[in-house]
Amino acid sequence: MKNQNKQLIAILTECAALCNYCSTACLDEKNVSMMARCIKLDMDCAQLCELTAAFVSRGSEHAKHVMKECLEVCVKCAEECGKHADMEHCKECAEACRRCAEACRTMLQ
Repeated sequence: MKNQNKQLIAILTECAALCNYCSTACLDEKNVSMMARCIKLDMDCAQLCELTAAFVSRGSEHAKHVMKECLEVCVKCAEECGKHADMEHCKECAEACRRCAEACRTMLQ
């Protein structure tokens, strides 16, 4: 497997893990309803990152298509989590999503 693919898979996997953690941590916040969009985006982003990592690791001909969607959702998740950057889990998630979006953008060029 190409080194650049290994690096992308690691970034996708880390992003998925932090999104899963963030969604769970958001459920423990006092005003959960305020966190609803964040939780939904976290779950979507985590699942899409996991799917993209699987497509990339298999060398799927559809990997780039899935990567475009992953990039879009990572950007949206980073924006939403960025609104709650006073919460450490959202801050870390936003940073991971930005890294992941940038990695996908680089691979798509």
